[in-house]
Amino acid sequence: MNTNSPKAGQRMARRLRGIVPYAAAVLSLLGVWQVIAFFMPAYLMPDVPVVLKKLAGSFTEPKFLNALKGSLVRLGIGYPIACLLGAFLGLLAGISQSFAKYLRSLISILQSIPPITWVPFLILLLGFGNAPIVIVITIASFFPMALSVMNATEGVNRTHLELARVLGASRKQLLANVYAPESLPAFVTGAQVSFGNAWRSLIAAEMVGGAQAGLGFFLSYSAEIADMKSVMMSIMVIGGIAAILDHVVLERIKRKLLHWRYVSGGEQ
Repeated sequence: MNTNSPKAGQRMARRLRGIVPYAAAVLSLLGVWQVIAFFMPAYLMPDVPVVLKKLAGSFTEPKFLNALKGSLVRLGIGYPIACLLGAFLGLLAGISQSFAKYLRSLISILQSIPPITWVPFLILLLGFGNAPIVIVITIASFFPMALSVMNATEGVNRTHLELARVLGASRKQLLANVYAPESLPAFVTGAQVSFGNAWRSLIAAEMVGGAQAGLGFFLSYSAEIADMKSVMMSIMVIGGIAAILDHVVLERIKRKLLHWRYVSGGEQ
């Protein structure tokens, strides 16, 4: 017990050090919001407590719950597709120099186009609904993942590659046993960067893409009817969900996949 208690205390201290900066950031944002609300009419900028009260009640409203569910479902489809596709093509670029040049050229052209500009074209092509928004999410989050993994394959240890080739490894075996393991940190980093692109593009596409449910649509509709409580609540929820998914869910996945970086004093 005595040997474990110092370690438990250290873990608790690390957790507190991780939580305090985020809590300070949230409180500072809420503080700025409240100061601005003090100088503005309530119908333009409602107080923080008023919006928090509305948020608490919204979790029993079907309209808000459908909006939340719609956004999370679209994210849950488009984001994993982009991560898997980007990682796969990035790995392929590691074993084929000509494909790497092609992929890098394609990305340099397409990533300069803001993902939201695809919405009108996709609506004309596919009609209103989930499909255009899911494709926009996939496009937005594909590029960071593909570039991250592709750059990682270029930095793979050449000694490991030569040793695997000497042992008779095929291209498939090189992908599975050399490129994939050494590109794992880049995959995790790319996934976190891709998530930010996916979430922002999702909300923007829902606002302009003709969706009948989703947080972006809920925010846009609330603004049209001048319901500022719902507008500020939507902004709060959008930011809160992004923070939770990024700093809690994805962070935990990162620590599991890259656990060797956080053991025996590796975490400061």
